[in-house]
Amino acid sequence: MRLFDAHSDTVYRLWEDRSLSFKDSKELHVTWDGLIKANGTVQCFAIYIPENIRKESAFDVALEMIDLFYRDILYRFPKMKPVTTKRQIAQLKKGEVGAILTLEGCDVIGTSLERLRTLYRLGVSSIGLTWNYANSLADGILEKRGAGLTSFGQKVVLENNHHRIWTDVSHLSEKSFWDVLEIGEYIIASHSNSKALCPNPRNLTNEQILALIQKNAAIGITFVPQFLTTHPHSSIQDVLRHVEYVCNLGGVGNIGFGSDFDGITQTVTGLSRYEDYTNLINTLLNYYSHSEVEGFLFQNFYQRFPK
Repeated sequence: MRLFDAHSDTVYRLWEDRSLSFKDSKELHVTWDGLIKANGTVQCFAIYIPENIRKESAFDVALEMIDLFYRDILYRFPKMKPVTTKRQIAQLKKGEVGAILTLEGCDVIGTSLERLRTLYRLGVSSIGLTWNYANSLADGILEKRGAGLTSFGQKVVLENNHHRIWTDVSHLSEKSFWDVLEIGEYIIASHSNSKALCPNPRNLTNEQILALIQKNAAIGITFVPQFLTTHPHSSIQDVLRHVEYVCNLGGVGNIGFGSDFDGITQTVTGLSRYEDYTNLINTLLNYYSHSEVEGFLFQNFYQRFPK
């Protein structure tokens, strides 16, 4: 089965530790060898700027990461193809993997739409407005005041609409989430689970999940153990619980996966590297039809890719 993973922090890890090899490093969750072994078709690579980077340097660091993405991933692995349109994904040949650049947090653009449009031109196809805290666009989910979109944040969402770019609501405060749903046209939650099953603030309430389904948005169930369960250890059955919960809310056609591989230190038992997707697939097929599992793994995100 084909796989479309909506969120990884592999580029950040490669930037953080230049000794790592994208081909087969044991310290990476996502590698070229792992993608090929598990039949990866589309992998999203997030540009994430750590909090210890000074604000005035953030855009330069983002450009460093994008350069690394092109130089150390695309150029060294010619069968890894940059994709920014649905047609390019459909045209991938056997053995080729589509790579999508995404942005996790708009601190890098400050208050500049020109910087945002520059990122579009460099291939960024999904924009997460915040990480966990506040910036010039919105409050993140851990910002205590819980405010919504700023006027500049509204401009960014409208710019995403105009350029047919995903606006990613994962990490947003609840007020920001509802503000985005009011004006956004191409919305996803790349890596968020059900708060009813696991009360982590990063997870989505029933009302949020239902609103995303109503908006025809894809929801990426994530493999972050702390978002799956309150127990110290997590398993594939915990992932299945969140899939089933969203299905019961009417989201069988909205569910995808956003692993957050390489953005986590703890992993799910049996799902600790990209090639372990095969274990998840085998489990899903015990409970869902072949076509439903194809939807979860690939089609539900692919069909909503805006271009």
